[in-house]
Amino acid sequence: MLFLHDLRIAIRSLTRVKALWITVALTLALGIGANAAIFSVVRAVLLRPLANRDESHLLYIRQSAPGIAVQNATFSVPEIKDMGESLKTVSKLGTFSSISFTVVGLGTPREIPAGVVDGNYFDVMGLSPVLGRLLGPSDDGQNAPGAIVLTYHFWRDSLHSDPNVLGKVVRLESYAGARSATVVGVLEPSVPYPVATEIIANVVTSPHHLSATMVTGREHRMTEVFGRLAPGATIDSARAELSAVYGAMAKAHPEVYKPEDHYQISVTRMHDQINARANAILWILFAASGLLFVIASSNVANLVLARTVRRASELAVRSALGASTATLRRALLAESLVLCVSGAIAAIALAIPMVKVLGKYASRYSVRASELTLDFSLVWFGIALAIAAAFFLAYIPRLPKPDSPQGGLTGRGTRVAGGSTRRLRVFAVTQIAASFLLLAGACVLMKTLFVLENTRPPFSSDKVLAVNLPVMSYGKTPEQIREFYHEIERRVSTLPGVEQVSSGFSVPWRDEQGLNISFTFAAPGARRADGQDFRAKFRSVSPGFFNTFGMPLIGGRDFNDGDKDGHERVVIISQSLANLLYPGQNALNRTIRWTDGVMKFIGISTESRRIIAVVPDLDDENILPSPAMTIYQPIDQEWTGGRLFVRSKQDAYQLVPSITQIVHQISGDQPVEKASTLGDIRAEVMAPARLNAIVFGGFAAVALLISIVGVAGVLAFSVSGRTREFGIRMALGAQRSNILTNVLVEGAIMACIGVGAGVLIGFVAARSIDKYVTELQQPGILAFVASALVILIAAVLASAAPAARAARINAVEALRTE
Repeated sequence: MLFLHDLRIAIRSLTRVKALWITVALTLALGIGANAAIFSVVRAVLLRPLANRDESHLLYIRQSAPGIAVQNATFSVPEIKDMGESLKTVSKLGTFSSISFTVVGLGTPREIPAGVVDGNYFDVMGLSPVLGRLLGPSDDGQNAPGAIVLTYHFWRDSLHSDPNVLGKVVRLESYAGARSATVVGVLEPSVPYPVATEIIANVVTSPHHLSATMVTGREHRMTEVFGRLAPGATIDSARAELSAVYGAMAKAHPEVYKPEDHYQISVTRMHDQINARANAILWILFAASGLLFVIASSNVANLVLARTVRRASELAVRSALGASTATLRRALLAESLVLCVSGAIAAIALAIPMVKVLGKYASRYSVRASELTLDFSLVWFGIALAIAAAFFLAYIPRLPKPDSPQGGLTGRGTRVAGGSTRRLRVFAVTQIAASFLLLAGACVLMKTLFVLENTRPPFSSDKVLAVNLPVMSYGKTPEQIREFYHEIERRVSTLPGVEQVSSGFSVPWRDEQGLNISFTFAAPGARRADGQDFRAKFRSVSPGFFNTFGMPLIGGRDFNDGDKDGHERVVIISQSLANLLYPGQNALNRTIRWTDGVMKFIGISTESRRIIAVVPDLDDENILPSPAMTIYQPIDQEWTGGRLFVRSKQDAYQLVPSITQIVHQISGDQPVEKASTLGDIRAEVMAPARLNAIVFGGFAAVALLISIVGVAGVLAFSVSGRTREFGIRMALGAQRSNILTNVLVEGAIMACIGVGAGVLIGFVAARSIDKYVTELQQPGILAFVASALVILIAAVLASAAPAARAARINAVEALRTE
């Protein structure tokens, strides 16, 4: 009952200082709310168990070749057979190949991301159906009927959870041909990996997967491999066994696994692999929110401690009238609890919308972050933090001794503020150190964003429209497919405002799959100093492609209508590749020839090709361009397009309805998808970097603002406690400018100490984190210097108001106050 009485008095007392109450509540709300929201995301994305059965036994197996800069080489069918035949620590392997199907028969025909799996896949992954059945061993083999399983999200969102979807027969169009398949089930909600798929089909639905080249080609790698630990086996024993099996396989085929390519195999738990991309960014974000909580708590401690010191006379009077130390502590605790619980309630209100924002942010790094809500089990965590902060704030101030209340009774309470002032300065320095760390990290991200924003492609991306027109081969010959695209180009080119139309098989920055693969080739007369093979990426484009992109040829001629199948094979190469092959010489009319063993599997001829032109580098994978080693081939000689490019004089999006109408006039079921300018595609690719800068910059800005308030508060308190000192100094002849400089220097010294502590903590933390997060970008000297300058300038500005107040002190009035 006594404590309830103290709470009522605390509320009544705080209503007289509403500004303090609101400031403390909002500051704590920022600190606690940010932590609750971010931990909700971290828990959902990184810590929540997968839906997969016995997920700790589920493995992801990856092959890489650092020597040729291939991080994930996937696997070929012969490689998978060699591994699966002799494994003891892995009970079963399941395979998954990423593919795009154009689906006809489930609403409007459209191209969707899909997967082709073997009959062991779902059993290995430990997943179950919510409707119908999943694929099994009976669905393997060339004579098996086509069958597909719908993912839960596709079934729910696109088909509105239609229970009658089972048994529907659909047509699946892919680059290798068309097949029919029956819907046999719907998969339970689960994390889609390695890509976000909408349907999962058996192997027979992809003609390419049944081809002899796919089945026998050891170098034809396009399959991900998953495994399940055998009973009693450990991941370390699985790694050892797979390394031994892989080593024997590489030794048996030295022509494929060249020593200089450094082929190797790795095994990770599926849970860790899924979280790999989001792991570093979310834990760093969590650390940033922790720093913000430290800053917020320090600032609240400053405010409450300063208020307690100003109440020294009141506390001394209560002590003189018989109040015990426990009674005074209880009164301070009641007031602290009111302040901190108010902050906790505000924190929950702030965390709910913050989780949605952070969930959208995190979804760019992990599919597990979609549709997140606040984890309300963390409400107790927030309340616990608030109660802990309340006890901390209640027990920091020194209380007057019961037997020595004179200081408060004589009105000299301000003189006992020396120890409290030191505590205030410690809290302010803590805020500055934490703010410095956040600011340095934000500077790195801002610099990265600045470089990205100011790096421009070698063409006007805002005027070039890219439209996906996936290949539809059902009932068509290759010649008819080519003529289909030619007819679209001819008709679209007649639209008002259209400058140029062309086609290709990939859209820059958007079509990631297949863009980053380099193939070996030979160039007569060219030699590398290191003796390694020449490697380049190939792109198939139509005549006018470079003109559409606004890229003039450096020399030679463009492709024309005569460059088709059955005629002389010709290519155009990038400038960097020409310089590598023939430095200081003319590359025109030289010949090259593909030598990579993969080419025969994907329908690319190994005949000699004449170089007819050289073009500027176009790095269509990276926003920050690197030298492009690219060979362009005419699309009418090899590979069909599927991507339309239109250069417009006006707003390119105004052309989309007319283009769609033209395409559907030629073919009613042809999908017309993802119409977007290359500028918007580029902006979308840059979105994660921009979001990183905004999120961390926001944290840093809030932290800096709180720190400025903290420094100003400490100095204001210091000035109020040193009124007599300043009065005496001015009476003895000190100039106002000296007083002003003294207070400014005091603020600058606190800032310097805080920055120094921040540098030391940051250096130690970076060295520790670098052992576990190798891809973390370390702040450079420029980030440190810029952050330190911002902190120092902010501290001086924060000191200006208290310093001006100190300089205006009237010496006579200051002496009279005593």
